Amino acid sequence: MAHAHDVCPWWLGYLLVSPLRRLIEPPEKMLGPYVRTGTTVVEPGCGMGYFSLPLARLVGPDGRVVCVDRQEKMIAGLLRRARRAGLAGRIAASVCPADSLGLEATCGTADLAVAIHMVHEVPDAGRLLAELHAVLKPGGLLLVVEPPGHVTPAAFEETLTVADAAGFERTSLWTPGRRPGAVLKKPD
Repeated sequence: MAHAHDVCPWWLGYLLVSPLRRLIEPPEKMLGPYVRTGTTVVEPGCGMGYFSLPLARLVGPDGRVVCVDRQEKMIAGLLRRARRAGLAGRIAASVCPADSLGLEATCGTADLAVAIHMVHEVPDAGRLLAELHAVLKPGGLLLVVEPPGHVTPAAFEETLTVADAAGFERTSLWTPGRRPGAVLKKPD
Protein backbone atom coordinates (compact mmCIF):
# COMPACT_ATOMS: atom_id res chain seq x y z
CA MET A 1 0.00 0.00 0.00
CA ALA A 2 1.17 3.51 -0.72
CA HIS A 3 1.21 4.91 2.81
CA ALA A 4 3.94 6.72 4.68
CA HIS A 5 4.37 4.41 7.72
CA ASP A 6 5.92 7.25 9.68
CA VAL A 7 4.75 7.26 13.28
CA CYS A 8 3.80 10.65 14.64
CA PRO A 9 6.65 11.83 16.91
CA TRP A 10 5.74 11.83 20.61
CA TRP A 11 6.54 15.52 21.09
CA LEU A 12 3.91 16.41 18.49
CA GLY A 13 1.35 14.87 20.85
CA TYR A 14 1.32 18.09 22.87
CA LEU A 15 0.35 20.07 19.79
CA LEU A 16 -2.31 17.52 18.80
CA VAL A 17 -4.19 17.95 22.10
CA SER A 18 -4.37 21.74 21.71
CA PRO A 19 -7.80 23.21 22.50
CA LEU A 20 -7.60 25.08 19.18
CA ARG A 21 -7.94 21.75 17.36
CA ARG A 22 -11.54 21.60 18.60
CA LEU A 23 -12.39 24.33 16.07
CA ILE A 24 -11.49 21.96 13.23
CA GLU A 25 -12.17 18.53 14.76
CA PRO A 26 -14.70 18.67 17.60
CA PRO A 27 -14.47 15.13 19.05
CA GLU A 28 -17.97 15.01 20.54
CA LYS A 29 -19.54 16.02 17.23
CA MET A 30 -17.41 13.55 15.29
CA LEU A 31 -17.87 10.59 17.64
CA GLY A 32 -21.14 11.27 19.42
CA PRO A 33 -23.36 9.58 16.82
CA TYR A 34 -21.48 6.28 17.33
CA VAL A 35 -21.07 6.19 21.12
CA ARG A 36 -23.66 5.35 23.76
CA THR A 37 -23.43 5.25 27.54
CA GLY A 38 -21.93 1.93 28.58
CA THR A 39 -20.14 1.42 25.26
CA THR A 40 -16.72 -0.22 25.06
CA VAL A 41 -14.49 1.58 22.56
CA VAL A 42 -11.05 0.57 21.28
CA GLU A 43 -8.76 3.35 20.09
CA PRO A 44 -5.46 2.35 18.49
CA GLY A 45 -2.91 5.11 17.98
CA CYS A 46 -4.53 7.19 20.71
CA GLY A 47 -1.59 9.53 21.20
CA MET A 48 -2.06 11.75 24.25
CA GLY A 49 -5.82 11.33 24.16
CA TYR A 50 -7.33 14.05 22.01
CA PHE A 51 -10.21 11.69 21.18
CA SER A 52 -9.79 9.38 24.21
CA LEU A 53 -10.92 11.85 26.87
CA PRO A 54 -14.08 12.90 25.00
CA LEU A 55 -14.77 9.21 24.33
CA ALA A 56 -14.44 8.51 28.07
CA ARG A 57 -17.00 11.25 28.78
CA LEU A 58 -19.36 9.87 26.12
CA VAL A 59 -19.22 6.26 27.35
CA GLY A 60 -20.09 7.38 30.87
CA PRO A 61 -19.18 5.69 34.15
CA ASP A 62 -20.30 2.26 32.91
CA GLY A 63 -18.33 2.42 29.66
CA ARG A 64 -14.69 1.81 28.87
CA VAL A 65 -12.16 3.18 26.41
CA VAL A 66 -9.28 0.84 25.59
CA CYS A 67 -6.35 2.86 24.25
CA VAL A 68 -3.12 1.59 22.74
CA ASP A 69 -0.16 3.39 21.26
CA ARG A 70 3.35 2.32 20.29
CA GLN A 71 4.96 5.20 22.16
CA GLU A 72 5.31 5.13 25.92
CA LYS A 73 5.44 8.94 26.15
CA MET A 74 2.09 9.20 24.35
CA ILE A 75 0.47 6.77 26.81
CA ALA A 76 2.05 8.60 29.77
CA GLY A 77 0.63 11.89 28.47
CA LEU A 78 -2.81 10.33 28.00
CA LEU A 79 -2.85 8.87 31.52
CA ARG A 80 -1.70 12.17 33.05
CA ARG A 81 -4.47 14.05 31.21
CA ALA A 82 -7.08 11.39 32.12
CA ARG A 83 -6.19 11.64 35.83
CA ARG A 84 -6.48 15.43 35.74
CA ALA A 85 -9.88 15.17 34.04
CA GLY A 86 -11.16 12.57 36.52
CA LEU A 87 -11.57 10.01 33.72
CA ALA A 88 -8.74 7.57 34.48
CA GLY A 89 -11.18 4.93 35.75
CA ARG A 90 -12.85 4.73 32.33
CA ILE A 91 -9.63 4.40 30.31
CA ALA A 92 -7.43 1.32 30.01
CA ALA A 93 -4.23 2.40 28.25
CA SER A 94 -1.15 0.45 27.30
CA VAL A 95 1.88 0.51 25.07
CA CYS A 96 1.53 -2.00 22.27
CA PRO A 97 4.29 -3.73 20.33
CA ALA A 98 5.19 -2.43 16.86
CA ASP A 99 3.61 -5.39 15.08
CA SER A 100 0.34 -5.84 17.01
CA LEU A 101 -2.28 -4.05 19.08
CA GLY A 102 -1.68 -6.49 21.92
CA LEU A 103 -5.43 -6.72 22.56
CA GLU A 104 -5.93 -10.49 22.37
CA ALA A 105 -7.66 -10.47 25.79
CA THR A 106 -10.33 -8.07 24.49
CA CYS A 107 -11.44 -10.11 21.46
CA GLY A 108 -15.16 -9.85 20.84
CA THR A 109 -15.78 -7.26 23.58
CA ALA A 110 -15.81 -3.85 21.84
CA ASP A 111 -18.88 -2.11 20.47
CA LEU A 112 -16.84 0.44 18.53
CA ALA A 113 -13.28 0.92 17.32
CA VAL A 114 -11.98 4.29 16.13
CA ALA A 115 -8.89 4.41 13.95
CA ILE A 116 -8.40 8.14 13.54
CA HIS A 117 -5.47 9.56 11.57
CA MET A 118 -3.39 6.44 12.10
CA VAL A 119 -4.00 3.64 9.56
CA HIS A 120 -1.58 5.31 7.13
CA GLU A 121 1.14 5.11 9.83
CA VAL A 122 1.14 1.32 10.18
CA PRO A 123 3.26 -0.91 7.95
CA ASP A 124 0.60 -3.66 7.79
CA ALA A 125 -2.90 -2.23 7.50
CA GLY A 126 -4.26 -5.72 6.88
CA ARG A 127 -3.05 -6.95 10.24
CA LEU A 128 -4.32 -3.84 12.02
CA LEU A 129 -7.77 -4.14 10.46
CA ALA A 130 -7.93 -7.88 11.15
CA GLU A 131 -7.09 -7.22 14.82
CA LEU A 132 -9.74 -4.50 15.03
CA HIS A 133 -12.25 -6.91 13.46
CA ALA A 134 -11.35 -9.46 16.14
CA VAL A 135 -11.88 -7.07 19.07
CA LEU A 136 -15.33 -6.03 17.90
CA LYS A 137 -18.54 -7.77 18.89
CA PRO A 138 -20.71 -8.99 16.00
CA GLY A 139 -22.45 -5.88 14.67
CA GLY A 140 -19.69 -3.64 16.06
CA LEU A 141 -18.58 -0.58 14.13
CA LEU A 142 -15.19 0.67 13.03
CA LEU A 143 -14.78 4.35 12.25
CA VAL A 144 -11.73 4.96 10.04
CA VAL A 145 -10.74 8.58 9.44
CA GLU A 146 -7.54 9.73 7.77
CA PRO A 147 -6.06 13.22 7.52
CA PRO A 148 -6.67 15.05 4.26
CA GLY A 149 -3.44 15.77 2.46
CA HIS A 150 -1.65 12.79 4.03
CA VAL A 151 -3.92 10.19 2.48
CA THR A 152 -5.17 10.47 -1.08
CA PRO A 153 -8.61 9.22 -2.09
CA ALA A 154 -6.93 6.37 -4.00
CA ALA A 155 -4.87 5.36 -0.95
CA PHE A 156 -7.99 5.51 1.21
CA GLU A 157 -9.81 3.26 -1.24
CA GLU A 158 -6.90 0.80 -0.85
CA THR A 159 -7.49 0.88 2.91
CA LEU A 160 -11.18 0.11 2.36
CA THR A 161 -10.27 -2.81 0.10
CA VAL A 162 -8.02 -4.17 2.85
CA ALA A 163 -10.89 -3.69 5.34
CA ASP A 164 -13.16 -5.67 3.02
CA ALA A 165 -10.60 -8.49 3.02
CA ALA A 166 -10.48 -8.35 6.85
CA GLY A 167 -14.22 -9.09 6.93
CA PHE A 168 -15.74 -5.64 7.33
CA GLU A 169 -18.83 -4.43 5.52
CA ARG A 170 -18.97 -0.86 4.29
CA THR A 171 -21.92 1.01 5.73
CA SER A 172 -21.22 4.61 4.74
CA LEU A 173 -18.55 7.08 3.86
CA TRP A 174 -17.74 9.52 6.61
CA THR A 175 -17.59 13.05 5.27
CA PRO A 176 -17.47 15.71 8.04
CA GLY A 177 -14.74 18.19 7.23
CA ARG A 178 -13.94 16.40 3.95
CA ARG A 179 -11.63 13.95 5.63
CA PRO A 180 -11.28 10.53 4.03
CA GLY A 181 -13.31 8.28 6.26
CA ALA A 182 -15.79 5.43 6.48
CA VAL A 183 -18.01 3.62 8.92
CA LEU A 184 -17.45 -0.12 8.65
CA LYS A 185 -19.33 -2.94 10.35
CA LYS A 186 -18.40 -6.38 11.59
CA PRO A 187 -21.23 -8.58 10.31
CA ASP A 188 -23.73 -9.87 12.89
